[in-house]
Amino acid sequence: MAGEARAIVLTGNGRSFCSGADLDEVYTADFRDALYGMLHTVTDAPVPVVAAVNGPAIGAGTQLAIAADFRVVAPRARFAVPTARLGLAVDPWTIRRLALLAGNGVARRLLLACDQIEADAALAGGLADLAGTTDEAVAWARQMAELAPLTQAYSKRVLNEVFEPGLDELLGKQLDAAFEGCWVSEDFAEGRLARTEKRPPVFRGR
Repeated sequence: MAGEARAIVLTGNGRSFCSGADLDEVYTADFRDALYGMLHTVTDAPVPVVAAVNGPAIGAGTQLAIAADFRVVAPRARFAVPTARLGLAVDPWTIRRLALLAGNGVARRLLLACDQIEADAALAGGLADLAGTTDEAVAWARQMAELAPLTQAYSKRVLNEVFEPGLDELLGKQLDAAFEGCWVSEDFAEGRLARTEKRPPVFRGR
């Protein structure tokens, strides 16, 4: 491990942590593979990963924040997953991880009602771990970097496997089919067209 990172801090460059995916890119063929490849690179990192959420974390921004092991939130931080406003969908891993971290109620508010969760509510519900700035996040990461890295890597792997077990094969296939169905639906096409035409979408559930 000599010369290698012993902890990682992710933060935004500017007033937002991550304001979401470029919606022009969302509709391209390679977008999902790139997004979920990036998220799982974060979750599979063998060292602690701290997200310093310095501002809004919207859509893919919330996904990036929950892929980290810890979230340190500044007063301006807020989380949102507005996929139902756009006719898009997040994968089962994102939904399960949100529910594990924040609880079923907060996950439902984010996903079904498209509510925004502010920093205080995120801390109260477990979606965030600590209030503070990027400086506090870096200081916390430095403390973790002094701990035994093999123990951390082992513990992280077990936590990921125990609390995020593989879905039952049949259920997994059904959920994957439902997820894919959202991305090829008429509502998906309507969300894209409405954005192009700068009007509210009219979703019909098909």
